[in-house]
Amino acid sequence: MAEAARPDVRTDDRPVRTAAAPAVRLTAVRKEFGSVCAVDHAELTIHQGEFFSLLGPSGSGKTTLLRLIAGFERPTSGRIELAGREVTALPAARRDVHTVFQDYALFPHMTVEQNVAYALTVAGVRKSERLARAREALRTVRLDDHGPRRPAELSGGQRQRVALARALIDGPGLLLLDEPLGALDLQLRQEMQRELVRIQRATGVTFLLVTHDQEEALTLSDRLAVLDRGRIAQTGPPLEIYERPATAFVAGFVGTTNLLSGPAAVRVVGAPGTFSIRPERIRIAAPDGPDGTPGPGERSVPGHITEIVHAGAHLRCVVHLDGGDDQLTALRLNSGPLPPAVRPGAAVHLIWRAEDASAVPG
Repeated sequence: MAEAARPDVRTDDRPVRTAAAPAVRLTAVRKEFGSVCAVDHAELTIHQGEFFSLLGPSGSGKTTLLRLIAGFERPTSGRIELAGREVTALPAARRDVHTVFQDYALFPHMTVEQNVAYALTVAGVRKSERLARAREALRTVRLDDHGPRRPAELSGGQRQRVALARALIDGPGLLLLDEPLGALDLQLRQEMQRELVRIQRATGVTFLLVTHDQEEALTLSDRLAVLDRGRIAQTGPPLEIYERPATAFVAGFVGTTNLLSGPAAVRVVGAPGTFSIRPERIRIAAPDGPDGTPGPGERSVPGHITEIVHAGAHLRCVVHLDGGDDQLTALRLNSGPLPPAVRPGAAVHLIWRAEDASAVPG
């Protein structure tokens, strides 16, 4: 936990924040654990006031990168700057950073108010001031009437909000969130996602979220970085990463896609290389139906439906393409009875706009 101090008072260990300096800047950061390289030449800039996410599967290096920024680990090489100040060799307690973990780490014997005010208590802030600031922090997370309760009396989402209030009470320059919603059920997780965005917008603090959940990263982030085996594969706004993936890994990991390369790309897309076509961009049509003929700027391939999966609001249809071993997956809204053309074994045409076949760099 960073040293507690008023956000408007500079100490030797807490830099004055300026709009010009990025909240985080990593330059050629590398972290090795013996013969394993967990983070490989990471280059990253996070702007002040951003909601930024590190997205990747288990073992991709995202948590190690977060721990390097927090100061819990030292890089093998490279440079780490926070708010324009190099902190590469500084311990965690001397960085203007707080971290919220998945397990909340609340003290069960303390009240909610006491938990939130803990950092100020350790810093010797007088009781009246720390309680006032704790109540204001609880108001920010919409728990101002829960101060006298114990953590055991709260729901999982409420405990997570208490942990957020405690982390925000002394105005850190950067808040790190290490898979904070991983232990919550789906409905509560979605509610807390909305709360995280609201709290970040209300406080203006830079949030850095680690998650393996693609939908969570795409929904919450102003920008995100996708990690693949210790390297940052792509950084950018969610829509850019989804629509224009920089690598085949990004295309396959961020959402669902159809990846085509080699002869399949030439046959389906009409050009050599590797291409990504998102399933929701593909229209399923009966060959002799009114919408079975591609329009201007569209491409079409014939095939037969081999599988239909009801996936909530959508139907996922797998289509084996005629004249080869390739298949494509298409999505359509699951609304009302299925037309005769959408059934296993039916002959169909798959139609999409040529521009929706996104070239993936090699």
